[in-house]
Amino acid sequence: MTNRQKLTSIARNFWWSWNPEALDIFRRLAPEAFAASESNPWVTLRHIRDEQLDDPRVAADINEVYGALQSYLNAPPRMPDAPRTSYFCMEYGLHESLHSYSGGLGVLAGDHAKAASDLGLPFTAIGLLLRDGYFKQTFDEHGTQQAQYLQMNTDDHPLELVTEQNGQPLLVPVRIGHDTLRLQAWRLDVGRTTMYFLDSDHDQNADHLRGLTRRLYQGGRPVRIRQEVILGIGGVRLLRALGIETDVYHMNEGHCAFLSLELIRELQLAGVSFEDAVDRVREQCVFTTHTPVMAGHDRFEPELFGEVMWPYRDKLSLTDQQLMGLGRVNPDDHGEWFTMTVLGLKTARVANGVSKLNGEVARGQWKDMYPDLPLDDVPIGSITNGIHLPTWTAPLSRAFFNERVGNWLENRFEPEFWKQVADLPAADLWALRQSLRGVLVSYVNERLPKQTVAQEVQLDPDALTIGFARRFATYKRAPLIFRDVERVRKLFASEDKPVQIIFAGKAHPDDEGGKDFIRHILNLARSEGFRGKVVFLEDYNMEVGRMLVSGCDVWLNNPRRPMEASGTSGQKIAVHGGLNLSILDGWWPEGYNGTNGWAIDAGRTEFPSYEEQDAADSEALYRLLEEEVIADFYDRNADGVPEKWVKRMKAAFESLPYAFSAERMVADYVNEVYRTATIDA
Repeated sequence: MTNRQKLTSIARNFWWSWNPEALDIFRRLAPEAFAASESNPWVTLRHIRDEQLDDPRVAADINEVYGALQSYLNAPPRMPDAPRTSYFCMEYGLHESLHSYSGGLGVLAGDHAKAASDLGLPFTAIGLLLRDGYFKQTFDEHGTQQAQYLQMNTDDHPLELVTEQNGQPLLVPVRIGHDTLRLQAWRLDVGRTTMYFLDSDHDQNADHLRGLTRRLYQGGRPVRIRQEVILGIGGVRLLRALGIETDVYHMNEGHCAFLSLELIRELQLAGVSFEDAVDRVREQCVFTTHTPVMAGHDRFEPELFGEVMWPYRDKLSLTDQQLMGLGRVNPDDHGEWFTMTVLGLKTARVANGVSKLNGEVARGQWKDMYPDLPLDDVPIGSITNGIHLPTWTAPLSRAFFNERVGNWLENRFEPEFWKQVADLPAADLWALRQSLRGVLVSYVNERLPKQTVAQEVQLDPDALTIGFARRFATYKRAPLIFRDVERVRKLFASEDKPVQIIFAGKAHPDDEGGKDFIRHILNLARSEGFRGKVVFLEDYNMEVGRMLVSGCDVWLNNPRRPMEASGTSGQKIAVHGGLNLSILDGWWPEGYNGTNGWAIDAGRTEFPSYEEQDAADSEALYRLLEEEVIADFYDRNADGVPEKWVKRMKAAFESLPYAFSAERMVADYVNEVYRTATIDA
């Protein structure tokens, strides 16, 4: 095999997205193409000349990385008896170069698929191609977010069109109302996980149907219900066309719950009664809900539902009300809209939230579906989300662990490994933290002048650096730290204890409140006392996320409890010695132990009003910043090391990275969900 063939094999598998040694080869050989393509090896490969590959040092590096890939692909599975699982999700965050995600749900799904690969599970992922993706974020001169959609060229990614034996595209038919849609599919290899993206955008479909899979979370309910038919029903039909056998269908959020209707239809076609078919489908399906805000669950009015779903009503030999009843809390309420989460819950043998608190919230949300059960017995448990450590751990941290503790990549599965990290000298850990912050500050200082709203500032590489990066949904309260502007201005104005904060995030194009939050922060960043101390990085993506979670000293998270499902961004900072400063919401009530970061609140949920909740939480945040966070960061010993701070870093290393890893999460899914009939609440 030639060096180019080996390099092509590396570029063809998204394994490179969590292996910096692989990415580094492409970066070195064609740096301009690599940078221009958002670090995309498949595009960069075109710009690498054959003579470059003849260099003995380059050839040796290619051989080493190619060998690592082959060893990975051929390694024995860590969970050899895991059920064959097909995982359905609307979005997947795999790498910044593939715009197939909007935020936490997609990044979580991408991490789930990668961890399934690491564990060697028989695992197939199904999604939509999303040629326009989510959107590229820019701003006008007033600081108002603008959404630009850049259409994907499939040739720019290692996507393989799925074909029949005659070489023609495999087309899967799906009825949507009076229309018949023909879906093609693209395969992507993500380590040992196989991923398929369904695509309506080709010339075998009418023009009004072609755009259905192009854009994520746009077009309102009429587009959304059609996308969800494509994902759920089209996804099952694709599995059948490919001959992929499945023991467990994992519905990750309600977007894909229509898959259960297709499974019911198949059984009825084989002569099984509707009631027995529902029972049998329930034995095959599991359901995960991430949405603690009731308005966030997809609902469709009876008229729209009937317009799209009448072919399935007829094929299932059901009345309108029988079919609608599968998605209603009260099947007899003919005015209730069809809710995808209700369908998922009714057709799954196991259901779970994504943190213990989220499970509690979900049981409260859907308790009316189980009127005869006490709240605690509502059958929705929890598997707490985790992060794919190889994707989110910076090269500096990887090298540090390898040098000081041992083979990080092999030992990251072991809790004992992380306890050894906590035993290292305080000065060494502080030096790592300083280096990571320095890399981030250089990255931000270089990026800011190139933005559509340029911020001509230079961040301080030695200052306490706070990060806040996530979707700008209003319940996440991005500007909470500025509730008392003058009080926080004094904190940022200190010359002997400097503080700086970096924001990043996108508001949904229809979320005017979220866009107002961004505009407010941009205006503050240019005001007296905050200029040079408050910055906003535009076009938040996975690259920006990796830089921020690795370089920030503090990760600020202040959602309105209990509206955060999990909030995995804070899990990514611990592996870099960063500390969480967070409301006790999502995963943090499970992670916080009093020594490994800070809890802003006392876990209180009931307030007379949002105004009083915001007042109480901002006051608690200011107190922590003034009395503990800033003070501990700048309380240095004779060697310049903040001993109290590093003590918290060590506690975080010992308690968080493994416990909140995607490897642990997926193993829990296998043991507690995929293999079993129930999960404890």
